[in-house]
Amino acid sequence: MSNDSNHGGVLVIEVAAAIIHNEAGQILIARRRKGKSQAGLWEFPGGKIESGESIADCLQRELQEEMGITILPYESFGMNEHNYGSIQIRLFAWKAVYQGGVIELVDHDEFNWVFPDELGQFTFAPADIPFVERLMIKSK
Repeated sequence: MSNDSNHGGVLVIEVAAAIIHNEAGQILIARRRKGKSQAGLWEFPGGKIESGESIADCLQRELQEEMGITILPYESFGMNEHNYGSIQIRLFAWKAVYQGGVIELVDHDEFNWVFPDELGQFTFAPADIPFVERLMIKSK
């Protein structure tokens, strides 16, 4: 993975998101807490990819740091780029299996386990929406 880069004055930040499912087929979503950018919006948890770090390693580290849980990322679910003005997010989504741990929130103020067809009931961060739409289509 590359570091953040600058394209024509726009900072590109590479971020990984985990689409974590449990044994019941539900997906973990989390709401960004007040004081964070995009506060109040739901997202698939994850974080910024560090230099030299694989997407799978990033997700395992971020979910341990942000939620205290262990996951096993196993398959790419695609990439989406979203421009937030002076910052462009390059979001890599990976499917992952929830392995264990009790969720303790750091960057979020709420979490939910939801079935894919329930995702439309939540307001997601713009970069996550293409993945939400794909998951909802696959659930039909």
